[in-house]
Amino acid sequence: MTLYEYDLSLRGEFPVIAGVDEAGRGPLAGDVYAAAVILPPDCVIEGVDDSKKLTEKKREALYDEITRRAESWCVATASVEEIEELNILGAAMLAMKRALSGLGRGFDLALIDGNRTPDFDGNLRAVVKGDGTSQSVAAASILAKVSRDRYMLELDRLYPEYMFSKHKGYGTKLHYEMIKKYGPSPVHRPSFLKKMH
Repeated sequence: MTLYEYDLSLRGEFPVIAGVDEAGRGPLAGDVYAAAVILPPDCVIEGVDDSKKLTEKKREALYDEITRRAESWCVATASVEEIEELNILGAAMLAMKRALSGLGRGFDLALIDGNRTPDFDGNLRAVVKGDGTSQSVAAASILAKVSRDRYMLELDRLYPEYMFSKHKGYGTKLHYEMIKKYGPSPVHRPSFLKKMH
């Protein structure tokens, strides 16, 4: 079954489907991102898949096509402060809730990547590995990932010494070396750095 066929199989009962996914739960720095996407029922976008399986160039091209063809879409974030206050899972759920709110229209079913759903009024269904199952969730994963990568490039310009453009905030050897050398920046997540000492 293709990703499109999975969504199609649900549309008899749920004509308007929103896909939701997040990006940036693992990194040591920066906001966590989420996206929600409603695609038209007959929309098949070639190449849409779990964003982790795609090259950066392919994701960028698909980002433009998804945003052009979607009936509605929204990218939202939760800040480093909110990550610290709520923990990363709570902050990811908050970002997803904001993305759903930002769609500005109703839906019959929202497919949420993962094993739990945000606190949002509506019909929500968690789908484990949803970004490899549903075209709507995969589309959301691409929007979230591309948006977060672009944001990390902005942080790279603000804090060039950490080389965010190379590792996107993930805990690579290079990133840990830069933190040891320069100390944490205002965009680092303190709770994620506790393991360093």
